[in-house]
Amino acid sequence: MAEPSELTRHIESFVDSSRSQAQQAASLDAIVHLVKNDALFIGHLVKEMEMYLTTTDNIIRARGILLLGEVLTRLSSKPLDMANIHSLIRFFTERLADWRALRGAVVGCLALMRRKSGGTVTCSDAKAVVKSFLQNLQVQSLGQHDRKLCFELLECLLECYPKAVVSLGDDLVYGICEAIDGEKDPHCLVLTFHIVEVLVQLFPDPCGPIASFAGDLFSILGCYFPIHFTYPNTEDVDMKRDDLSRALMLAFSATPLFEPFAMRLLLEKLSSSLPTAKVDSLIYLGDCILKYGAERIEKHAGAIWSSLKEALYDSEEDPKLQLTSESRDGGNQIAREALSLLEKIIIQYDDMFLTLITHDEQINMILNNTTNYTSYDEIPMQSKKELLMVGRILYVSTKASISSCNVVFQSFFPRMMETMGLPVEIASESCNSDGNCAVRELHFGCFYICMELLVACRDLILVAEDTKKQFIPTTESYFCLLKQFSTSLSKIFSSILNRSINEADHDVFVHLGVKGLQTLATLPGGYGLILKSTFDNILLRLMSIIISDFGKTLLWKLALKALVHIGSFLHGCDDSEKILSYMDIVTEKIVSLLSSDDFSMPFSLKMEAVSVIGKSGLHYMMKITVKLEDIILIKLSECMIQGNLESAKIVLHILECYSKELLPWIQKNEGFEEVLLHLVVRIWNQVDNCRSLDVDTGGKDLLEAVIKVMKFAVAYCSVENQNIIVDKAYRILLSNPSLQLKGSLLTIHMKGFISTLEVDKLSSRDEWILSLLASVVIALRAQTLIPNLTTFVRLFMITMLEGYTIAAQALSSLVNKLDLMPNGALEEAMDIIFSRNFWGSYETSPERTGRMSHGNEIDLPNFLLGAAHSELLLNHAISGLAWIAKGLLMRGHDRVKDLTMIFLKCLLSEDRMDSFSLNEGSLENSSQQFASTSVMKCAADAFQIIMSDSGICLNRQFYATIRPLYKQRFFSTMMPIFQSLIIQSGSSLSRAMLHRAFAHIICDTPLLAILDSAKRLIPMVLDALTSLSKDVSDKDVLYSLLLIFSGVLTDKNGHEAIVENTSKIINSLIALSAYPHMMLVRETAIQCLAAMSELPHARIYPMRIQVLQAIVKALDDPKRAVRQEAVRCQHAWASIASRSLHF
Repeated sequence: MAEPSELTRHIESFVDSSRSQAQQAASLDAIVHLVKNDALFIGHLVKEMEMYLTTTDNIIRARGILLLGEVLTRLSSKPLDMANIHSLIRFFTERLADWRALRGAVVGCLALMRRKSGGTVTCSDAKAVVKSFLQNLQVQSLGQHDRKLCFELLECLLECYPKAVVSLGDDLVYGICEAIDGEKDPHCLVLTFHIVEVLVQLFPDPCGPIASFAGDLFSILGCYFPIHFTYPNTEDVDMKRDDLSRALMLAFSATPLFEPFAMRLLLEKLSSSLPTAKVDSLIYLGDCILKYGAERIEKHAGAIWSSLKEALYDSEEDPKLQLTSESRDGGNQIAREALSLLEKIIIQYDDMFLTLITHDEQINMILNNTTNYTSYDEIPMQSKKELLMVGRILYVSTKASISSCNVVFQSFFPRMMETMGLPVEIASESCNSDGNCAVRELHFGCFYICMELLVACRDLILVAEDTKKQFIPTTESYFCLLKQFSTSLSKIFSSILNRSINEADHDVFVHLGVKGLQTLATLPGGYGLILKSTFDNILLRLMSIIISDFGKTLLWKLALKALVHIGSFLHGCDDSEKILSYMDIVTEKIVSLLSSDDFSMPFSLKMEAVSVIGKSGLHYMMKITVKLEDIILIKLSECMIQGNLESAKIVLHILECYSKELLPWIQKNEGFEEVLLHLVVRIWNQVDNCRSLDVDTGGKDLLEAVIKVMKFAVAYCSVENQNIIVDKAYRILLSNPSLQLKGSLLTIHMKGFISTLEVDKLSSRDEWILSLLASVVIALRAQTLIPNLTTFVRLFMITMLEGYTIAAQALSSLVNKLDLMPNGALEEAMDIIFSRNFWGSYETSPERTGRMSHGNEIDLPNFLLGAAHSELLLNHAISGLAWIAKGLLMRGHDRVKDLTMIFLKCLLSEDRMDSFSLNEGSLENSSQQFASTSVMKCAADAFQIIMSDSGICLNRQFYATIRPLYKQRFFSTMMPIFQSLIIQSGSSLSRAMLHRAFAHIICDTPLLAILDSAKRLIPMVLDALTSLSKDVSDKDVLYSLLLIFSGVLTDKNGHEAIVENTSKIINSLIALSAYPHMMLVRETAIQCLAAMSELPHARIYPMRIQVLQAIVKALDDPKRAVRQEAVRCQHAWASIASRSLHF
């Protein structure tokens, strides 16, 4: 047992109102812990608290009773014997009369009555609680929290002890009415609404207590409708208007006894000018009508029907916009809820309301008047709104159920057909579906109503088949009517599109015509409702628009969208017969557009049509890709062998469509690997068979397009199929003597290599083979085997030096992925790349030769001296090595350091690099200048290649090996080196190039890594900004670096570093605000200056005049964006004076 003194301390801490809430909560937790662990029994606790529970001190007594109640609340799962439960509930029941200790009493009652097991309150005790509640509590005189507790207690009594409370009859209902009347708090209202909902369900007898008080109860509820609720403070954010409104709606519909009052109120509010009142009335009506029963609703049917028509008519929508919109309600909530209510009513009480609809005088008059107007534009606005209302009503009525569809179709569909003068044609193969069927006059209203009925019928069949898995009997009357008129309707909708329509009516009739054809083509059930010839004619008509009417933008777009909908529908329902027709008529002709020599239709439209049709289903995309493959190979052959420029243009456009539109979609779907493998192999065969390529004119663009498709197609393939592709490419390589020779070279003879570099270019065929081979290697998975890796590496090394960047990218992909390949492939490739023998033989002094010849390492100084008279060769070498370094860096290979040292050597060619090392690998001292400005710039830009993300190779799409945080590691390694080199550099040119290289690294490093080193980097960044601003060729790098600096400036983690360098930063930004070569630099610099105005006053105030003088000049900048930023910056810095006065 616990020591009494300890328990007493906890009790006194809680009942002491001067203690903090934290202390009181700790004491409560301690007592609960004792009871839960059986260190204290509940009976002993009550005895220990007897003085606090019975004292005449109101505050202590209230706190004591509350403590007992809170303890019991936290012991809901702990078993208690029935004797304790009985004595405790009796105590709290009596305490309900003690208004000063009421909260504790209610909390105690709630805690005991909510117990589900381990000791529960009996029905007799619950009845005593109810009686005490009704006799002693004046709920509306209490505070919000106490009222909420009281309502929770009432709710618990009604839900958990219905037998105990029902016996109280009228007294219970009257007491609840008194308790809830006048409540205003949202949290309490939700409880009161639920209390009423549960209460009325306890007395379902129409002659019971609720019948006597129904008017009183509903008068209390009705005053809250519609809910008007705002959020007076933040603590009410968890309470939403929808929560309140739903709770009130459930109370409204809880009993049919509310029907006389609820229906009158809701119908009255439906005529309100407030949109929320209309919407809520429609929602509430939908719930009440379903629960009140047919007998009670029947007497309100006429009023409900009239109110619905009025709500739809007054929904404040533009009829023309709705007629040409995909959405039926246009986002208007009143119309949406009105239509939803109508659908519920018809499903529940179809005979009652369908009679009202079919015999409605207004609807029949509107339909009769449809023949009064041939032009949509001449229809008065009131008539347009009425027509829209009728169309929506008929759509919902038709779609509600099969029986309602039969009634509506029989009542209105033949009438519309007769008005349009359409003949009845029995849908059979003997029907002449090729004849003309055009009406003399276009009556928009007839076409629109007919369209709504057709769409509703189709949607009904689809919903029935999808949700109920049932098939509609062909004997249904609407089915027979559709079958009779489908052919005639298809012809009439086609004739609408053929007719010359005035401009005012053009859009609505075009929408109707195309939508009509689309609806007929998407009728479910194979050819049961529509003939095959009719279906084919619809597709032919839509395709004729695509091919011939591309100048009519709206018609063309709608026809293409209709074809896509039809294709998606057929693909989804797996209608094999119609799919075959669609493939023959649509996909075949769509693909033929790309191969056509007719260039009158813009190729962008051809691409759009092919891509959207293909994406509407796997069947269509498969057909399109197979056909495109044939076209690509035919056109490639024509342009390669015959030099046909038109074929080159066509195949270039097709390849662009393939890579930009089709391949991204294919990569997200399965089943295309064999198709893509076949395409790749056939391209290789095509190149192999063409011994003399004639693609000089525009050949580069065509080759790039083929390369792009090749890479994406190879990347899609599995390892097994990639092995097939590599073997195919290797066999073609072996059959090419010149490329095979390059792949077998062991060393570069520099003099001869330089002399032939400009003149000994690869032939067109050799260039195609090399480029395609490189693109295959780039896209390979790491597990794919490469035969004779040595030949591949040497070929790519030689062609890399000849200026073929794709060869360098292939090499970088190899060294990046070879770690997963067997048989020491990585070491073999690295030996070739870094071999001294490969990098050339050049006659130098014996001293240098002796000094450089030891080891099997890359001899770049010797190579650079040998290539000193060829900037082009040096640039090719540096650029290629940069790609190799990128591949090594991404996988975390140490040899990237050797290549980095090469680039630094080029950057410091004017300087002496004394005692400088990079992780034990040192650069030798050299006083000879062997690098020109262009070579140094190329070496600086090598760091951009290394750090930037590439979309053409070395990415996840092409299975690159990417070590986490590789950029951050390289950044951390290089920054101290660059800092030291920049400080030691004695040449302005070398310093400028070092700054350019430094900027490339910074610009591609994640900002978080830069922020961690902000203090050390800010001075270097400022120096780089100044250096880069001197040469116009550095403007892009300057802008990128300035953007990174702005990120540091605006991030709170860089604040300290910015404050320490305030004056230097401001001076640098002032200079950049007048940078003449790029507007974006000036704009960003001024934005940074504005951000600097937020720094501590003491730091920036001395610079205020200087900044404002610079900004005055920027106010006259020729670019508007710069002037706008200057005004904002001027305002920010001018306000510093007023801030200083306040300070």
